[in-house]
Amino acid sequence: MIRTLLTILLLAAMLIGLPLAGVALQGRSLQTFTEFPPLTRYVEHAPFSWMAFSLLALAILVFVLPFDFRTFRARESRARPVAPFPRWGWAGVGLGMTAWVVTWTRMPALAPLQPFTFTPLWIGYIITVNALTYRLAGRCMMTQRPRFFGGLFFLSAGFWWFFEYLNRFVQNWYYTGLGTFSPLAYFGYATFPFATVLPAVLGTYEFLAADPRRGAGLDDFPAIRLRHPRLGAALTLSLAAAGLAGIGVWPDYLFPLLWVAPLYIVTPVEVLAGRESLLAPIGRGHWRQAYLLAAAALVCGFFWEMWNYGSVARWIYEVPYVGGVRLFEMPLLGYAGYLPFGLQCAVIARLFFPDQEDFFSR
Repeated sequence: MIRTLLTILLLAAMLIGLPLAGVALQGRSLQTFTEFPPLTRYVEHAPFSWMAFSLLALAILVFVLPFDFRTFRARESRARPVAPFPRWGWAGVGLGMTAWVVTWTRMPALAPLQPFTFTPLWIGYIITVNALTYRLAGRCMMTQRPRFFGGLFFLSAGFWWFFEYLNRFVQNWYYTGLGTFSPLAYFGYATFPFATVLPAVLGTYEFLAADPRRGAGLDDFPAIRLRHPRLGAALTLSLAAAGLAGIGVWPDYLFPLLWVAPLYIVTPVEVLAGRESLLAPIGRGHWRQAYLLAAAALVCGFFWEMWNYGSVARWIYEVPYVGGVRLFEMPLLGYAGYLPFGLQCAVIARLFFPDQEDFFSR
């Protein structure tokens, strides 16, 4: 318990303090980075580059395709449903469909509701994906792990506020269509949607993991073994610290760190403390867990961006070098950021709920 608390405090201190320290050492004012609600646009992003887009796209394909190809070739039997789709699942479907109609409809009568549809839309998704898992496996987070399920909402709210904070230094997205809010009202307005992130990603992971065909063949894949894991962990932690200190100084180059910083902090700390990290199975050639976590975040990412595209209150991306080719509002290559994000969701949930270790060992 003490080691977990120290890890949490170190994580929070590094994520909050290092970006501010880097900006302060550059001699810049910290006022714009502490503005709340965040309104000021002060980062000028590099223009789109076909060279950067092509090289990054090639790197992503080289990394991802071997996993997809191995899974495609695996001969694993399809999981058969063991239970009917539950009645409460239909309530989730109904809530999600209703919220979707309200979100994308421009009827004047629905206008007062449209800035507030994100939360019911994703509550509907979360209930539905749990119902699909229940149908496939006869169990799901909602029914089997209610304390974990409920706790994820509270954890998720704080988790995403850290991403909003780090975005202050790179300004890769901003919100529009929100209207004017006081600081307290903005905090309440934003916290409820933020609370749905972890339940959505981990609920999707549980659904994917319930079918052995998904990620099949990846439990016997090339292993990544470090000869000196503690040295590797120390170097990774040091690089993460240096990157966080520089994220506000060189935002066009270090913005990807926003999506991997918690992963690159918690995992090395666990290794240095002698605990098994979430990534430890990779060292034994077991990639299925990591693959499905990445896939779960990518699935949620698709729905986040699709539903956002037709919303009144929505976010807009400004990403350097690769922002010229988009799917919905998201730059196409930006979807690759969801892959490590899925692992980050699991790392944070596992850190705060160590008694749920078996949930991630599927």
